[in-house]
Amino acid sequence: MPFDFLLPDLGEGIAEAEIRKWLVTVGDAVEEHQPVVEVETDKAVVEVPTPRKGTVLSLACGEGETVRVGEILLTIAEEGENEEPRPRSVSVVGELPEAEEVPAAPVLATPAVRALARERGIPLDGIQGTGPRGSITREDLLAAAEKRRVGDEKPGPEERIPFRGLRRAIARHLLKSHQMTVCVTGMEEVDVTELWNLRIREKAGLDARGIHLTYFPFIIKAVQHALREHPLLNASVDEEGEAIILKKYCNIGFAVDTLEGLIVPVLREVEKKSILELAGELQALSERARQRTITLEEMKGSSFTISNFGQFGGGFATPIINYPDVAILGCGRIADKPWVVNGEIAIRKILPLSLTFDHRVTDGGDATRFLSRVAGYLEDPALLFIESV
Repeated sequence: MPFDFLLPDLGEGIAEAEIRKWLVTVGDAVEEHQPVVEVETDKAVVEVPTPRKGTVLSLACGEGETVRVGEILLTIAEEGENEEPRPRSVSVVGELPEAEEVPAAPVLATPAVRALARERGIPLDGIQGTGPRGSITREDLLAAAEKRRVGDEKPGPEERIPFRGLRRAIARHLLKSHQMTVCVTGMEEVDVTELWNLRIREKAGLDARGIHLTYFPFIIKAVQHALREHPLLNASVDEEGEAIILKKYCNIGFAVDTLEGLIVPVLREVEKKSILELAGELQALSERARQRTITLEEMKGSSFTISNFGQFGGGFATPIINYPDVAILGCGRIADKPWVVNGEIAIRKILPLSLTFDHRVTDGGDATRFLSRVAGYLEDPALLFIESV
């Protein structure tokens, strides 16, 4: 019998995937463990290998279609095997008869109404008749024509873009976050002039060593230190068990802008890494995310998320929590602003921060103190120990 290859469990609670690209066609010979299809989940793009060798008899779905775990991807015949008819459906009382087609009821309309329908290009089936025995009258047809005209009117040219792939996955994830959390956003401005000067001083030497150092690793390290003192923001919620789960590790997710949408890789065990180590890992993960070669393993397990949208401009925002995390920090663009320093006005480098947190888990006082602590580390970067954890 031909073998139906079903979409396997891809882990992480993934229930479905979209067919991104078929790597085989009907008639192709495939080997055991050969990748046959590229699918996209709400986490990453994954190549799925076949567990058997043989010849591809059929593909169960086309590119762009969604398949649930356990549904047929393709059918394979082993060498020397021909496709056989599938057995008919069987129940506990025996073989089920094939469904018989029921002829559609005839459409009743006068020749004049039929001629008018052909002239207007309106199909009669689907129009509810109000005439004798349910026949379609001239008034029924004209009412249907008007309804169709109004429905087809557009204020201008439009383009329809299929809501699929990564964009659809992002939409579902954000909607779930919106439904499952009670979000509040607090904002703070931070004087990062000392950090700015530190990076300028160290940049040439680090570039010579092949290390691209931005401000982002400093922000990540500041967040990690502050989370030690505010553990309720480094947590998740067990919805069924009605419990808050405090994470004893610091895994920071960070948003990467790609041509297809946002992807969130995860920096693991930030508490064990130096700023320079984080800089190298950031660069590598970001590149894999943009190339869509990042793995599922590299995108799971975050305990807190940071969105550095300031690289594109903008100041404050209300970032959406990367559920099941309970908090996310948004970083705006560093800009020159007048600032009071030792009683005098000076032009300083100011970083806007926006913290969104789940109010079910903690309160405004805790969140505000956390944000102030992050600000303190960034204002005095010597506290972060560049070469150590």
